[in-house]
Amino acid sequence: MASKTTTTNAPKRIAHAPSLQSATLKRPVIPTEFGAKVPTNIRQRYLNLFIDECLKICSSQQEAFDKALSEEKVAYERSTSRNIYLNVAVNTLKKLRSLLPSPSQGANKPNNRKVVSHEAMLGGKLATKISFSLNRSTSLQAEDLTGAALYRRLKEYMMTEEQLKENGYPMPCPEKPGRAVLFTAEEKKTAESSCRVCCRCGTEYMVTPAGNCVRKEECVHHWGRLRKQRVPGGWETHYSCCSGVVGSPGCQVAKQHVHDGRKENLTGFVKTFEKLPSAEGYPGIYALDCEMCYTKQGLELTRVTVINSDLKVVYDTFVKPDRKVVDYNTRFSGVTEADLEDVTITLRDVQAVLLNMFSADTVLIGHSLESDLFALQLLHGTVVDTSVVFPHRLGLPYKRALRTLMADYLKRIIQDSVEGHDSSEDARACMELMIWKIKEDAKVKR
Repeated sequence: MASKTTTTNAPKRIAHAPSLQSATLKRPVIPTEFGAKVPTNIRQRYLNLFIDECLKICSSQQEAFDKALSEEKVAYERSTSRNIYLNVAVNTLKKLRSLLPSPSQGANKPNNRKVVSHEAMLGGKLATKISFSLNRSTSLQAEDLTGAALYRRLKEYMMTEEQLKENGYPMPCPEKPGRAVLFTAEEKKTAESSCRVCCRCGTEYMVTPAGNCVRKEECVHHWGRLRKQRVPGGWETHYSCCSGVVGSPGCQVAKQHVHDGRKENLTGFVKTFEKLPSAEGYPGIYALDCEMCYTKQGLELTRVTVINSDLKVVYDTFVKPDRKVVDYNTRFSGVTEADLEDVTITLRDVQAVLLNMFSADTVLIGHSLESDLFALQLLHGTVVDTSVVFPHRLGLPYKRALRTLMADYLKRIIQDSVEGHDSSEDARACMELMIWKIKEDAKVKR
């Protein structure tokens, strides 16, 4: 009997060959750069994080890679050091994550289910008619840090007389009113000396009695600070401006040499004085910052900004220097020749305003405030200095930059403009740092 079963030849299974479109693109790699301001492995790590976020919001891998590379490049170019880069990168990562659509943005489908409150679920019908309160531990709220309450808190951070002397603040001379004295060890030459030392490049140069340079000579210098960087086998010191090592030729050329000069002539100072208590019940709290330019005599005031405890500008003006300007110092001051063109306000006008605004008990907040007080020729002892509140780990004469403090503690980038510093931004940063510090210290004390 013939079998009724039949056999069929099934086609062979062929493995799927991925097309070019479905193949996974290779992730971009940051090229290694010797002596870079930010280590390559850190840049690569954040680039990969950027790619992960961009893949969630971009329509293609290539688009995600391009967007991530662009974001990383911007972060790198905005940064002058590893710490600044880390803060910029973290902010960029937050920005990319905020672009993701939240689950609540989905289509709201109508449903007929009855909404039951959390209280009703836990306690039944009576729970909705009963109020509950939590006994929280007393914490320092934002509204507490205003006025007299903030003034009392700041007393803990005021500099002592010994600290004022140690940090080179101008102190009143008991024998001669209107004259300041310094208690730091360094000796300053008299203003009449014809030989000066350039405060940028360290070169000695000669000047006439009028303050003009005897010989025209360019000033080749590094405008950045010295930074220590770990390398295989130890540490190397580089300039932050160009990563040049100590002793390397300067990366910036100026028309002539300049000097500081503020601590050479200690006459013409005014002192804040005692006043009757104000209507607010406290003598006032202000943050202050000044900008300066180089004149024939040295550094002179060109702008002053005063911020109150509400972070609002209460006084901001350009100031006409007493002597001829030789370098506007725009990279750091942000002040240009055009800014001072029609200015008629002098240092004496500014002193009159500040003496009316401040009393001897007014708290002045600033970063290395002795520099500003020298520029203002102002004697004041009720001071909170953020460079002292947030000291450098190596101690004096080292001080942490205000930009670094803002990046480390408040996760914000300041002094990022190519047009120079902004005195209102710096003064506001000092006030915000102290409010943050008070809140953080209050947490520890609880």
